[in-house]
Amino acid sequence: MTAGTDEPANAAGPGQTADRVGDGCGGAAVVGARRRVVLLTGPSGAGKSRLAARLAARTGWPVLRLDDFYREVDDPRLPRSGLGIPDWDHLQSWNTDAALLALRTLTETGEVEVPVYDIATSRVTGRQRLTARPGDHVLAEGLFAGRLASPLQAEGLLADALCVRQNRYVTAVRRLVRDLAERRKPPHILVRRGWSLLREEPAVVAAASAQGARPTTPRQAERDLAPLLAASG
Repeated sequence: MTAGTDEPANAAGPGQTADRVGDGCGGAAVVGARRRVVLLTGPSGAGKSRLAARLAARTGWPVLRLDDFYREVDDPRLPRSGLGIPDWDHLQSWNTDAALLALRTLTETGEVEVPVYDIATSRVTGRQRLTARPGDHVLAEGLFAGRLASPLQAEGLLADALCVRQNRYVTAVRRLVRDLAERRKPPHILVRRGWSLLREEPAVVAAASAQGARPTTPRQAERDLAPLLAASG
């Protein structure tokens, strides 16, 4: 996705400038204009959260964890997998409308209250408030982030969309280590789910690409976003 190519030349608001810089993808990013969103999608365990944390540390941009918009265990709309657990890889397990509304609110007003979701219990366990400064971008990371590329692009809110991926066997090991450390589910369930995700990973990357997210490694993503990061000051 190119950034800011559909913005008019006078897109800046009162007291703001609309200087343009390259976005690392052949497009242009508007600096000092409206807040926009950088989507980070990709297979579970590929490094989306770590990448978002590094970018946030460099820029001060807020990170919206899209996995916090999963449906709760007692929601009848929450699908279940053959393992007898919530199927977090099924689109219906995720509240698309709520995630999109949160991004709209944060980019437009500079603040939003969002849920905190616990995978181990499949429940929302709290709320947190995110804030964004004028000129900030919002880093939105999660398995289904690519689903938001089209509506955000249509509203002029998309800065870039990346599908983070690595060697899928490395990803599988990292995912298992993470899930065991966080006690997300019993170990035998995590191992069985991990093998399934390993087989499905190429299809996940292909689907994200079809949605408009550019497949890339975490390090290449940082290089691609360098002009956007530099413009943040």
